[in-house]
Amino acid sequence: MKKSHLLAIAIVAVAIGILISASKDVTTYSNFAQASQNGERVKLIGQLVKDRPVEYNPEKDPNYLAFYLKDEAGEVRQVVLRAAKPQDFERSESIVLTGEMQGDNFEASDMLLKCPSKYKDQEIYVRSEKKS
Repeated sequence: MKKSHLLAIAIVAVAIGILISASKDVTTYSNFAQASQNGERVKLIGQLVKDRPVEYNPEKDPNYLAFYLKDEAGEVRQVVLRAAKPQDFERSESIVLTGEMQGDNFEASDMLLKCPSKYKDQEIYVRSEKKS
């Protein structure tokens, strides 16, 4: 085989590997009940429950945020994110989380906030310090 053929085969193999790894992150949105049943990593969307406490103390642990989220089915659970609290967190319209259930709590590894804006929608992405 020529070197150019080997190079082409290597490029195709790398491209297939990238596509396979990217497809693993493509999931549909779940809710807390579905996340509890399958025990796998899921994405869920919900709204911050503003009448429940948000636990964040940057002096004690700047990478610990706990709050309550109401999913699309109306169920409320506590969410723990091991990252700093984003600016305008309390003003978010909706929150998209990636993670898994740990007992009664949802342990989030990633969080995407959709915040209201006068001119256009803004999204804020937060990644947990914890490696999953």
